[in-house]
Amino acid sequence: MARFTPEELQAARDRVVPDVVADGLRVLFCGINPGLMTAATGHHFARPGNRFWPVLHRSGFTPRLLKPSEQRELLSYGLGITNVVARPSARADELSAEEYREGGRLLALRVGRLRPRWLAVVGVTAYRVAFDDRKAQVGPQSRTIGDTRVWVLPNPSGLNAHWTAETMAEEFRRLREAAEN
Repeated sequence: MARFTPEELQAARDRVVPDVVADGLRVLFCGINPGLMTAATGHHFARPGNRFWPVLHRSGFTPRLLKPSEQRELLSYGLGITNVVARPSARADELSAEEYREGGRLLALRVGRLRPRWLAVVGVTAYRVAFDDRKAQVGPQSRTIGDTRVWVLPNPSGLNAHWTAETMAEEFRRLREAAEN
């Protein structure tokens, strides 16, 4: 696990991690918020225990396992990454409900501007709070943002023990198949 000096921690907390986006993506993946490793490197889902990149590959979204530093390659596959909340933190439970709701509002504006076919929020709890939908479950949602359909995926954090890499890949695969039609 990476160790940060107090100065590096503060710099990471102050950093804004740029989105990897373009107009008209097939799928815009949306994380909860940047972790400190992501903020320090500028690469989404950068923590070594995070399963996003392996699951993305296992589900067939990418032809090979990408490293976080190769995140811009996602655009060539019609994929992108953003976050519900821009503020980096050590853990998602450091975010307030107000930050989630404001993040959901800003995310809806971003989606309206970029017009991806699918918005895939990775983390059902984050989705529930950001979009005030307490009953949401993993899978496709009835909600749309303009013409953009919404899918909730399991959180790929290594802390999410309810989902294995394989069961996560199955859910990501379901989204991939829906996004191909």
